[in-house]
Amino acid sequence: MGLGAMALDPFSRLAGFSGIGLSATSVFPPGQDDGRMAWWREARFGMFLHWGLYSILAGEWEGKTNYGEWIRNNAHIPLAAYDGVVQRFNPTMFDADAWVGMAKDAGMKYVTLTSKHHDGFCLFDNELTPFCIRSTPFQRDVCREMADACRRAGLHPCWYHSIMDWHHPDYLPRRDWEAATRPVDGANYERYVRYLRGSVEQLLRNYGEIGAMWFDGQWEHTWTHQMGRDLYRYCRQLQPSVIVNNRVDGWSATQITDPQGDFRTPEQEVPATGWPGVDWESCITMNRNWGYNAHDHDFKSVEQLIGLLVETASKGGNLLLNVGPKADGTFPEESVDRLAAMGRWMRVNGDAIHGTTASLFADAPFRSTTKGTRIHLFLTDWPAGPLKLTGLRSVPRTASLMADPDRHPAVTTDGSGDQSLTLTGPAPDPVCSVVVLDFDRPPEVGA
Repeated sequence: MGLGAMALDPFSRLAGFSGIGLSATSVFPPGQDDGRMAWWREARFGMFLHWGLYSILAGEWEGKTNYGEWIRNNAHIPLAAYDGVVQRFNPTMFDADAWVGMAKDAGMKYVTLTSKHHDGFCLFDNELTPFCIRSTPFQRDVCREMADACRRAGLHPCWYHSIMDWHHPDYLPRRDWEAATRPVDGANYERYVRYLRGSVEQLLRNYGEIGAMWFDGQWEHTWTHQMGRDLYRYCRQLQPSVIVNNRVDGWSATQITDPQGDFRTPEQEVPATGWPGVDWESCITMNRNWGYNAHDHDFKSVEQLIGLLVETASKGGNLLLNVGPKADGTFPEESVDRLAAMGRWMRVNGDAIHGTTASLFADAPFRSTTKGTRIHLFLTDWPAGPLKLTGLRSVPRTASLMADPDRHPAVTTDGSGDQSLTLTGPAPDPVCSVVVLDFDRPPEVGA
């Protein structure tokens, strides 16, 4: 059987597969706060990993170099030609412990890996298709090695999994540009849904406890709200503790009154005011592409990346920062350097990020987070004079610099009753310094 073909009923190959039906038997309301979200809210910072066959092409096809993980679609690569890339996937320098180690050193608490992107290639040994790691010269199950490495390091393994699939013969719709070469005769979308569910079943049965299922590619009208509802319930049936993102949901001709998913996923942006009362995670690239592009050196600076992390935490969200590994299994040097720099900052200031909630200040010249009886102030510009804490009703018991607990900036009150800080000495961090205000009880901030 060629890589572009598949048996009409591949499920006979998966021993014990129980997910052929389109409905789950148990009901788990999405968004129900039953403790599943606790680790994720504590984490605030995770690593996104986009890795697959597209990494081998490194963003280039027929002389053009502006492609990423969408290269098969955007460069109109015929299926047979893309299938040939499978035999080139042999990342001999891949080391799951090294990848996870860099995430942990950067202060990240979870790793979300592309188990399958839109091109359909699976980084795990998928019993339902030969279009997976098993057919490569490498053969090692990347998902298994990453899940094991995450647990050794104390991080949560999570799976990205695309609902869209440009390779499976039953996925619809086809790309417009390949309509002539890939007719839809015989395609059966319901059969594809069974394949999708069977793949998800393997990911949630065979790799231990998974932190989150991060779906994508749900926007085509073939994927309906009811299918998303069923898939959400099925994930929770397989692992009741797993959390699922909102991109599991699908299209509906009528207004959706029961949106699916436990957290929202803004892409390449941090919401202007966050989403109070809603769990959310901004996924953002270090450069311009998700997948590796050898020509893309337009990386955000360390200052920008730390700023994004502080901004998301101060608004009550998580930052899922992307790395696009190279075909040989290593990270681009720019990513390595930036992760290391973020780690140095986090080793001093990480407590102002992990386990925090959004800023209590409605309008202030600084960002802040809250944790119990503590407020953290993030200062990118070191004030020359008193720093006004307008609206702070509670009087701090102590104020200190997180970088140096022995230094205590003075807390004063001006004539209007507003509190302010007078900071002495130079800024302890050239990028972003953190001031810690401790109170005897949870602080109050008014308008």
